Amino acid sequence: MQPDAPRGRQVRVAAVGDLHVGDAARGELLDVLSGVNRSADYLALCGDLTATGKPEQMRILVEELRGVEIPVIAVLGNHDHEASCEAELRAILRDGGVHVLDGEGIVLDGVGFAGTKGFVGGFGRRSLAPFGEKVLKEFVQHSIEEVLRLENAMRNIRTDLKVAVLHYSPVADTVRGEPEEIYPFLGSSRFLAPLETYGASVIFHGHAHRGTLEGVTPAGIPVYNVALPLLRANGMTLRIWTAPAPDRRAPAPPPAPPSPES
Repeated sequence: MQPDAPRGRQVRVAAVGDLHVGDAARGELLDVLSGVNRSADYLALCGDLTATGKPEQMRILVEELRGVEIPVIAVLGNHDHEASCEAELRAILRDGGVHVLDGEGIVLDGVGFAGTKGFVGGFGRRSLAPFGEKVLKEFVQHSIEEVLRLENAMRNIRTDLKVAVLHYSPVADTVRGEPEEIYPFLGSSRFLAPLETYGASVIFHGHAHRGTLEGVTPAGIPVYNVALPLLRANGMTLRIWTAPAPDRRAPAPPPAPPSPES
């Protein structure tokens, strides 16, 4: 269900994740990408863009995106890290005109986007704590570092409309439907703090293929699970979120200083 939108000019953000482009995937995204130029103003790709993180897989995706004329914003996912070629994958995307976010924020025509991969660790009181073995402390520290990257991205976009793009979920709502035993591996509620503190307007993520389409943060921010297998299971190929367009009018110039008295 889409948020109700007042009349007037609208911003439409299409989002999808978990494309899992393989070595011979040319043409497989036609049903996903056809029509996106008409139905949306931006396209957000929420990680797991490739099957196993190979550069040639990302090149295939870039070829598939050539017909997309609207701005494309992307984050990487865990599958994109499999071959340890993340820097090359980001370079391939950027060379193809994609705005890749890895703890950065960007403003496009008055709309702010903040993105990072995110990480795992669980939700609420069941979150993994940095206690015990060194390897567990390092595991939790990686999650905290990702949170700080998202916080930096959110802080640096000073727009009324802020779109958060993640791979892992920040809420348990949208992973429900997956086996409960793997909830800790599907996201982390540690990411809620920067999202709510800096006022995200909407949050998109993927990763939970058998999760739930919609959720909400404790502060009421809508969260959408846009993993392509889940979308397709519900008769969709993209999630399109609509909001009132930001006011792009130039601010009024400051008043002229008073004339010196004669």
